Amino acid sequence: MYISKIVPEAGQLEGAEQIPSLLDAAHIPFEYIRCVNWKDYPYCPDVRFRTAHTGDSVLLEYRVKEASVRAVADTDNGRVWEDSCCEFFFQGPGDKDEYYNFECNCGESLLIGYGRRGERERAPLEVTRAVQRWSSLGKAPFEERMGECEWQLALRIPVTAFFRHQIDCLDGLATRANFYKCGDKLTTPHFLSWNPINLPEPCFHCPEFFGLIRFND
Repeated sequence: MYISKIVPEAGQLEGAEQIPSLLDAAHIPFEYIRCVNWKDYPYCPDVRFRTAHTGDSVLLEYRVKEASVRAVADTDNGRVWEDSCCEFFFQGPGDKDEYYNFECNCGESLLIGYGRRGERERAPLEVTRAVQRWSSLGKAPFEERMGECEWQLALRIPVTAFFRHQIDCLDGLATRANFYKCGDKLTTPHFLSWNPINLPEPCFHCPEFFGLIRFND
């Protein structure tokens, strides 16, 4: 997947809530997160995402339609994957088994980690706070709400959020990544991916199944 570069004009990107309209104006197409990798979890909500970059940050937008929503985790680096959660896993330059995980629930709580599978390090809170985020459902936590719901999530991830690397500019960077949607504690749990995963049980921490991405310059 090629990730287009956008150069926002003054005032176009002061907050993450502006990301959807910025991506609209740049005609950035959506990709789908719809690989159902495990037969025990067949539910497949409608999940799309699109991404671009500005050289010094990754822009992400997710659009979700699912049977229920949940946002219990109300602090950064909490158990966001148990909620309605969208995720971005990314290998930095030179990484082999190491990778970053960016996981954000529909209430704007964010988790960032880095390392090998089973040897994860959480990002300092000053790093998570630097990631701008916006959810159409707001920031207030809530228990599961039943009934079909459509919601959006947008993230602006600065290069400083890749806290174990010194990345000055994303231009031309080729690496591997995957994009996910999960909800471990929803009434209908699900584990969807952009790039397919061939493992016997649900697991997103598997860089061997990441797909290729390249940031255009």
